Amino acid sequence: MSAPARYPFSAVVGMDDLKLALLINAVSPDVGGVLVRGEKGTAKSTVVRALAALLPDLDVVQGCRFGCDPAAPDPECPDGPHADSAVPGERPARLVELPVGASEDRLVGSLDIERALTEGVKAFEPGLLAEAHRGVLYVDEVNLLHDHLVDLLLDAAAMGTSHVEREGVSVRHAAHFLLVGTMNPEEGELRPQLLDRFGLTVEVAATRDPQLRADVVRRRLAFEADPEGFAAGYARDEAELAGRILAARKRLPGVVLTDAALRQVTAVCAAFDVDGLRADIVTARAAMALAAWRDHGEVAPEDVRDAARLALPHRRRRDPFDAPDLDEDRLQEALDQAGDADPKDPGEPDGAGDDTGGGGGGAEAQGPDPGSSAEEPSAQPGEGDGDGQGPQDSGPDSGEAPGGDAGGAPSGPRPAGSGDADGDPGGEQSPPRPQDPDRGPQAEAGETYRPRLFSLDGVGEGAPGRRSRAETPFGRTSGARVPRSAVRGLHLTATLRAAAPYQRARGRRGPGLIVRPGDLRESVREGREGNLVLFCVDASGSMAARQRMRAVKGAVLSLLLDAYQRRDKVGLVTFRGTGAQVELPPTSSVEAGARRLRELRTGGRTPLAAGLARAAEVLRVERLRDAARRALLVVVTDGRATRGGLDEALRAGARIGARGVHGIVVDCESGPVRLGLAQRLAAEMGGESVHLEELGADALSGLVRSNRRAA
Repeated sequence: MSAPARYPFSAVVGMDDLKLALLINAVSPDVGGVLVRGEKGTAKSTVVRALAALLPDLDVVQGCRFGCDPAAPDPECPDGPHADSAVPGERPARLVELPVGASEDRLVGSLDIERALTEGVKAFEPGLLAEAHRGVLYVDEVNLLHDHLVDLLLDAAAMGTSHVEREGVSVRHAAHFLLVGTMNPEEGELRPQLLDRFGLTVEVAATRDPQLRADVVRRRLAFEADPEGFAAGYARDEAELAGRILAARKRLPGVVLTDAALRQVTAVCAAFDVDGLRADIVTARAAMALAAWRDHGEVAPEDVRDAARLALPHRRRRDPFDAPDLDEDRLQEALDQAGDADPKDPGEPDGAGDDTGGGGGGAEAQGPDPGSSAEEPSAQPGEGDGDGQGPQDSGPDSGEAPGGDAGGAPSGPRPAGSGDADGDPGGEQSPPRPQDPDRGPQAEAGETYRPRLFSLDGVGEGAPGRRSRAETPFGRTSGARVPRSAVRGLHLTATLRAAAPYQRARGRRGPGLIVRPGDLRESVREGREGNLVLFCVDASGSMAARQRMRAVKGAVLSLLLDAYQRRDKVGLVTFRGTGAQVELPPTSSVEAGARRLRELRTGGRTPLAAGLARAAEVLRVERLRDAARRALLVVVTDGRATRGGLDEALRAGARIGARGVHGIVVDCESGPVRLGLAQRLAAEMGGESVHLEELGADALSGLVRSNRRAA
């Protein structure tokens, strides 16, 4: 039975930058792969899957599970050594997909330690890296993979080999593949260190051009109605693309990277202040691949420009809340200056930046030019409306700026196709949100700082992260136990200790031990887990007094940055006026939390009980979705419940404490006379109260460590 038809690569409308980045890697996999960032529903997966059909068929050694090339077999292949007389075969290049929930053994392969000990057989089961050798490895939602797995596959992609080590038994095999990862930034970002390991990156977004959208819909409906017939209509275009890729691969070794082109590469990377030299190497490789693709004998300035547009944006992030971007005018200026420079004269030329006007940024099926600069950084917080809170909140120290709208809105013109502050892409500015009749002033956020680690008590079993103690697949060995199912991580010492007392009964003669399956013990490893940090923030009118909100935003932004680094999920609930609302459902996208926090306005009464009830409901629902992830509730308030009453708020806090939720109450009360209302709330929750003025750079130490409540 033949495989179902795939949507043809040549039938994709627009998406020029994404297609170009994939073709660059098809010509030269050494570029390091492609990371595709974009909102849901932009056909990222469709384009990636379509690429595999364009790759040339492979000559392989028949029967080799690792796809060795008969002309140059891997000398360390676990199925080798392959004799010169090995029977050659042919098969298509594979597209291998790595599921988000895959284990380390599924990715790199597994050694059967049980058979090695009990039968003396060295058995290796290849993983997805072996299956993807000389093909494409596709990772959808790569940002949701655990960092350990991302490290493994990026290391294999960079080195071209995969190593599997288990209790002194080692296997190595070749693993050359084209790595493609797709992600929705709203679901969380990759760490900058991991972003840097991807060769190229492309931003995709849905186009707002009705004609292009109509073309996309028309072609998709035609494909679904008759996949085979639709694919046959593009067979000639597909064959031409496949032939062009093969020809470019053959031309690539002969492409010359001239000194002038290399000067342009290094000048551009230096101009954009990227860290390290990986950007220079990737840009040079991509420029050479582009030259081969365009049938240039040597690298031309346009090859360098287009390579830099794809290789540099994701390497310029200095802060987790920054979006990847690249100023194309500045790029052209750097290219012009490097092109005008005389290598014998180190003086700096007076190059002027010209507008690029090109670069493969055609309209795409699901978005305009993804290679153009990404969305502009958010405007500085505090550019809000007039305060409306009375004289105490006005003036230069009020944290407000006259005129303008929410500070989270992008400042200045935005490039066509870039997303707005809420992830809504499009070539035009999105309409403003409906105005809140109670809308109060927007306070500027205070300076962020690095808080010290605070963690939950006990040992959890949640998703691996960097905050609280937990049993994880990775980390230091803390003990051994009888396997619950298949052995994962054999504890060799404990296994031998369990087998030793029975050697005489088993008739052992000579050196060594007789090990039976019942003797096997697996390691118990202790590492760190990520938690859910839910912020419940009082945004009532009283919080706007005496710059409290400025300090509160600075503290919460600092905690958000810490949560990003420790791989936590975050959520934000606010309460003011007549009730509470979920500003940000629990998510791994901490930059979304930072954006909502900066946009947060104050005013109205204080429905504290409603805020706590809404927070409790969010925690309850999230516990059903992810029972293993433990939660920390951070309530930021002065404790004044002017709607619903303090007694109702205290009862709501007691209900939260009774569920075993770890809690902190940040007391924002100030002035010479303090009522201690927030402290009473913390006592009812069984948590800890800390004054806002104590939240300095060193004040977050052990806020939960002293929490007496069990995990």
